[in-house]
Amino acid sequence: MIATLRAALMAVAVMAAADAARAETTYRILSFDQLDGWDKDDHRSALSVFLNTCTDFNDPDEPDWSSLCALAHTERPENARAFFELFFRPVLVEDGADPLFTGYFEPELTGSRYPTSRYRFPIYKMPPEARDQNPWLTRREILTSGVMDNRGLEIAWVDDPVELFFLQIQGSGRVRLPNGDYLRVGYGGANGHPYRSIGVELVRRGVYAPHQVSAQVIQNWVRRNPVEGQDLLFHNPSYVFFREVSEVPADRGPLGAMNRSVTALRSIAVDPAFHPLGAPVWIEKDGEGPMRRLMIAQDTGSAIKGAQRADIFFGTGDVAGQAAGRLRDPGRMLTLLPIQRAYALLPEGAS
Repeated sequence: MIATLRAALMAVAVMAAADAARAETTYRILSFDQLDGWDKDDHRSALSVFLNTCTDFNDPDEPDWSSLCALAHTERPENARAFFELFFRPVLVEDGADPLFTGYFEPELTGSRYPTSRYRFPIYKMPPEARDQNPWLTRREILTSGVMDNRGLEIAWVDDPVELFFLQIQGSGRVRLPNGDYLRVGYGGANGHPYRSIGVELVRRGVYAPHQVSAQVIQNWVRRNPVEGQDLLFHNPSYVFFREVSEVPADRGPLGAMNRSVTALRSIAVDPAFHPLGAPVWIEKDGEGPMRRLMIAQDTGSAIKGAQRADIFFGTGDVAGQAAGRLRDPGRMLTLLPIQRAYALLPEGAS
């Protein structure tokens, strides 16, 4: 999965969402003409992304999804809007918490398969003993005790320890090699310690106000203050290990929770307790740069909890990272469910 920890980049927003009280979940069916901007979206793009993962609806208890997937594969792209309107209904799921949209991305680092004077910071595979002991060593212990040395656990070496730290938060990424090739890594496990936000810690120390904290601000501060910066990174005891994901071409997005590539600005991470993975989800994001778009729920995240909580995938590299890091907006999201499934959620007597 992309990023079981990546949403921690927006640490202050995540804390606010986590503190929101959970009320009883409610369901309300809306019509498509109640969706702001529905008629202006590129529905054929959404249908194409839906087709990437709908074949994974193979649960015999969910024949409606698999039937719709089979039908979608026969649909002409220009009929995409009609397909969604004919076979789905938009369902507003609410649990009492305020809606919150954040963003995530796939980092791109510079590195090598071999250590050099420039490439000195290893991306590690998970050692066997870490799988058998939970929690295992802390971040500080892993990086200072020598426990990882001379064991062949290195996947690659990169040139920036700060970017490596944020690669762990995102949970996956791409490494650009000296010959121009790419190596992609995905989440391979963790040491079992809870994540502690270094953004929140900078606020606690009085370095920044909450509204000033972003991934870029944190990265710049650590680089300007290398000694204090290293200690700040150790404040987070959680450590993420990786695996090489060689089956995904460099021109496609990283793997999401459904083990398929996610698509920039069409894939989102959701809480699967409220929204089925693979389902179309209509997004009405407010704030700076309003967004009205049909996306597909193809990923999850440890901080993405709640009926109105979503993480929008922005793509790969620095530009995507800057856009994702700025996003912390209100709005609403509605899941498009097969018609019978949608009406089955309503209380008796409701329509």
